[in-house]
Amino acid sequence: MNKRITTALAATMVCALTLGLAGCEGQVPQTVAPSVKDNEIIDVTVAQEKQIRGKILDVLNQANEAKSADGLAARVSGSQLEIRTAQLNIAQYTQQDVTPLATIPSDVTQVVIPTDNAWPRYIFTVTTTTEDQQAKRLLVMRQESARQNYKLWAVARLLEDVSLPGFAPAKQGNVMGDANDSNLVMTPKQAVQRYADVLQNNTNSKYAGSFEDDQFRQSLVKQQEESQKGVTQNKGTQQEVFAPVVDQIAVMRSPRGGDLVVAQINSEWTRSMSEGRESLPGSPNEDALFKMTNQKATSSLKATYVNVVAIFVPLAGSDQKVTVVAGDRSGGQGRGAVTRTRAAHGLPSTGSALQRNGAVK
Repeated sequence: MNKRITTALAATMVCALTLGLAGCEGQVPQTVAPSVKDNEIIDVTVAQEKQIRGKILDVLNQANEAKSADGLAARVSGSQLEIRTAQLNIAQYTQQDVTPLATIPSDVTQVVIPTDNAWPRYIFTVTTTTEDQQAKRLLVMRQESARQNYKLWAVARLLEDVSLPGFAPAKQGNVMGDANDSNLVMTPKQAVQRYADVLQNNTNSKYAGSFEDDQFRQSLVKQQEESQKGVTQNKGTQQEVFAPVVDQIAVMRSPRGGDLVVAQINSEWTRSMSEGRESLPGSPNEDALFKMTNQKATSSLKATYVNVVAIFVPLAGSDQKVTVVAGDRSGGQGRGAVTRTRAAHGLPSTGSALQRNGAVK
């Protein structure tokens, strides 16, 4: 069922696991009449946005070719810097190309430019699908101050069966929101915090009823269920704890009401096996990451993830629920077993639930 969202909206382990969202494509609505004041001027022109994005893509392409994160920070920041660094480290270690899941198309379908005078500033851009029909990307470019360049701060893939909110045409501009916007069913900050609780507790969360079910959460549940099979066989336990990064939130207001919120939610996934058994990486990319750090096998494996989500938060009084419209999940830093001296009972790969960034498609 296609949900039309009329108002306003992104997961990493430093190993880079990415949700299997290839081929799905969120909807981009028609632009709406601008609500900005006559004296408000867009921060950059459409041509300047294209130039900024082009320079960012040049840096990404150069890094991919070199399989090196050197120089990446000049045009990449935030969660995307963590994710890209991980992808490049894995590519360098495995001597394979950077995962196709990292592809960012050069063509776009929508550009949302702010009119605000304050910093940091954000540009939201939606790309086309990739050549292999992966989902459109929501790019968030951030400028820290007037003397700094815009950098690619976050990337999320649009989810199926949901739509982005309507915005004014890029030439006329839109207004950025605030993490504490109070004219909504919940503030953007609360939305991120509560969604983190929903990710951890699923339908048992006291906030579950405030959120539409979404493909991003469904994929995480499937991953946990598949992993649990191996954990049960080894008489072990597993738990993933989610923590929102409340100072890493970007908000854009829709002229129709409501906010599009992009945020980072970190998580720590611990898998422990019974005495005498080792907890091992669950994918080739996890394995590469742990080998890079020369760690010894133990009965417990702990890995941190970065989850990037884009959330639509409707106006107060609306009968609409808060909805996640884009998301990505990649591995951050892992700590735990890598040695396979007693590897017969390792965890199964969860590639069917999550596509791994790096060497694995």
